[in-house]
Amino acid sequence: AKAKHDESNQESRSKDDQQLIGTMNESREVEESSSYDSEEDNWVNYFITNRGHEFFCEVDADYIEDQFNLVGLQNQIVYYDWALDLITDMDCEEQLSDGHRELVESDANVLYGFIHARYILTNRGLVKMREKYLACDFGVCPRLSCEGQPVLPVGTNDTRNKDVVKHYCPKCEQIYKPPGSRHAKIDGAFFGTTFAHLFFLVYPEMKPEKSKLHYIPRVFGFKLHESSHAKALASKQEHERLTKKVQSKRAQNRR
Repeated sequence: AKAKHDESNQESRSKDDQQLIGTMNESREVEESSSYDSEEDNWVNYFITNRGHEFFCEVDADYIEDQFNLVGLQNQIVYYDWALDLITDMDCEEQLSDGHRELVESDANVLYGFIHARYILTNRGLVKMREKYLACDFGVCPRLSCEGQPVLPVGTNDTRNKDVVKHYCPKCEQIYKPPGSRHAKIDGAFFGTTFAHLFFLVYPEMKPEKSKLHYIPRVFGFKLHESSHAKALASKQEHERLTKKVQSKRAQNRR
């Protein structure tokens, strides 16, 4: 009877332990889930995960909150204070109309772009962009001889509304229009003219050798000389000149 009583107590304790472990696991899952949701709900994460924003990295919150890093941006953004509050997930005390909120959201996109252009020139920003480069998040060079070389985003102008973002290939050292329409409206100033080239000064070991492969045009198996097209054009123009001269003489003889 005593043995049965001990076995009953052990089974009861085992069930209690299992329930306790299950409760702890459920609690842990809830905490992890709520933490994950809170990270997903912040504005910066929402922005960089939007379709077409794959080139952007996540700017650290402490960088955005440091006013020194934002010097000069106040004059370029109409709703600067509201836009900054939106980016940093600060609750707006003033109730905004739908139209006003759309303007603030638009300015927040622009403000984040300007901040991003500065951030990717810092050590922390370069590290994050390096991770995206290694993951081939920016795409590859469309040139066949570059053999799928990863590219970096680059701007052709540091001023907004001058040009959209381009691809820079470090192998052929040329820039290209990103394929598709997803990045057709992303301003090149949000990446700037310096980043792509500073990147390979900071990480020189990642700069590939310049491609030595070049397509060679041939006609019936023979390589064309560099002057071939110039000679063909000159010959055609001379033929047209002589033809016009003959036609002019014939017209005069008919008269």
